[in-house]
Amino acid sequence: MSNAIDLSQPAYEAYLERELRSDHAGETGAVYIYKGIIAVAKYRKDTELIHFAKHHGDTETEHLQLIELVLEKKYRSHLLGPWRLAGWLTGALPALFGRRAVYATIAAVETFVEQHYQQQIVYLQKNGGHDELLKLLMRCQADEIDHKNEARLKASASNPLVLKIWCSLVGKGSEAAVVLARRF
Repeated sequence: MSNAIDLSQPAYEAYLERELRSDHAGETGAVYIYKGIIAVAKYRKDTELIHFAKHHGDTETEHLQLIELVLEKKYRSHLLGPWRLAGWLTGALPALFGRRAVYATIAAVETFVEQHYQQQIVYLQKNGGHDELLKLLMRCQADEIDHKNEARLKASASNPLVLKIWCSLVGKGSEAAVVLARRF
């Protein structure tokens, strides 16, 4: 997909503009989640976590580049600085506490992202048009599901209350970020 989506048409296109802006902001944040994990994992010399984060980070970078191909710069979020910082902290903070916290965090983030993409996919399927965009979103969603499943496999079956609270905050923070990114 190499052409930007024409967002000059009314309601349907306004929806796509808002959603793609939130996708772009989210993928930006995701890239920085893995940068935060890598920074801490390098400090801790945790090669397993570095490998995990580099692999997932590469996928998120690809998603970001694909979204940038379809969303013109003028439609992107004006809050990319805060999204980068929030992403970095969302990766670095759990990395300070080890792999278990990282994997639980990634599972929480990707669960949210899977649902977010699903809403957009259903909307496009229902309203028709933009077949290439639909394929792109389905591809990104499939990768996010793979990330979620891998993180869940690596995570502990039972997490302490503090980690459950953290993951809940990450989910709620993701929801709030989408609301903001749709507008700004």
